[in-house]
Amino acid sequence: MEIRDPIHGAIALSAAELPVADNRWIQRLRWIRQTGFSQLSFPGATHTRHLHSLGVMHLAGQAFDRAYRDWSFDHPTARTRFRAAVRIAALCHDVGHAPFSHCMEFCMPPLEALQLTWRRHPRERQATHEDYTVAILEHTDLGRTIDAAYEGTARHIAALIDHEVRPGDDFFVDGGLDHRRCLSQIISSELDVDRMDYLVRDAMFTGARYGQVDVSWLMSNLSIWVADGSVGLAVDGRAVYAFDHFLLARHHMFLMVYFHHKSVIYEELLRRYVSSEGSTWEMPADLDRYLHVDDASLMEHLRGSRHPMARRVVEQRPYRRLLERHGDARSADHTRTVERLQAAGIDVVSASSTGRLSRYERFGSKRRRAAPIYVIDSMGARQRAKPLQEATQVFLRYADERVISRLYVPPEQLDAARALVS
Repeated sequence: MEIRDPIHGAIALSAAELPVADNRWIQRLRWIRQTGFSQLSFPGATHTRHLHSLGVMHLAGQAFDRAYRDWSFDHPTARTRFRAAVRIAALCHDVGHAPFSHCMEFCMPPLEALQLTWRRHPRERQATHEDYTVAILEHTDLGRTIDAAYEGTARHIAALIDHEVRPGDDFFVDGGLDHRRCLSQIISSELDVDRMDYLVRDAMFTGARYGQVDVSWLMSNLSIWVADGSVGLAVDGRAVYAFDHFLLARHHMFLMVYFHHKSVIYEELLRRYVSSEGSTWEMPADLDRYLHVDDASLMEHLRGSRHPMARRVVEQRPYRRLLERHGDARSADHTRTVERLQAAGIDVVSASSTGRLSRYERFGSKRRRAAPIYVIDSMGARQRAKPLQEATQVFLRYADERVISRLYVPPEQLDAARALVS
């Protein structure tokens, strides 16, 4: 079967992949927009998590083929089963998303409510969409569909999506080497196919150009490197500058598109409603109920509410932007201004968006470090490799967080607020 995609053209699905793609949990993603409220600023941004997931699956297969093009596996079925695993993991990586994608994660239940058994939980915390993804693979018919259609199991797929899930066996071992690291990095890393798809896709549908990256060049330079008994993802040194641009493109898309001031205020109004005493909305931990939670169901709920914040979202009457500052946390602080506005009886929403170049690397902090991606130098008599962080200066140059701090007030109070802060 082939699916027509506006980015990648024809995407082929194998006979084993088709029942997974047709599963109701994958189909649910048709009703969740990729970029939340961004369509209110960029009218073309109506594309969905379903379309994105198909694109990531397509790129995952290409990335595997390129990275392993010169690799000789010991077991005759290893190449086939590893490639199938990485494609199915790519297809399933977003099944846990809530309505409007990331903006509703603030109201997810405690992690323990999802009853995960495939991994340990070192501390109490709130669940994320990644946790829901693992729960769906563990507890629903999506996992059973994968078990029936595929040589591996749903747990193996979960182990590629979430590094805390342990495979439970040696499924990813071939010739004495563990390939899980590389396969997982294709799905989620500083150079993953998730970003390769959503940056290009979001740039096209929003009309923004910040996300235009040279995916074909990055793909053509993918490779693998063996270290400490594990196979890891690598890239040829000639593609380092393309990687720099890739990382910066994501950073700029966050600052200019995903953190757009109109998207942010709608998220904040929704947060106010859900967090209020008058709200009857609850993010279910029960997966049978969660299956039917999508953009349409949330909007239907909001339309039935008389709460003023819900009405503003439904009727598209957001608060208006009063002030905006960019910089570090200190220079973007609005605390005194908020106090003045509140003292004058003006309702104010303070929203701060933080952009980071890297999800994994932050020099001088305790953010977790992912398994390294290696840069291969092939110019000499023999190949050498070093971690990506040592091959580029981009992490150091953009080590600081970029904060966008905004104040919003009701439209009817905008003139009074402007007079007060002027």
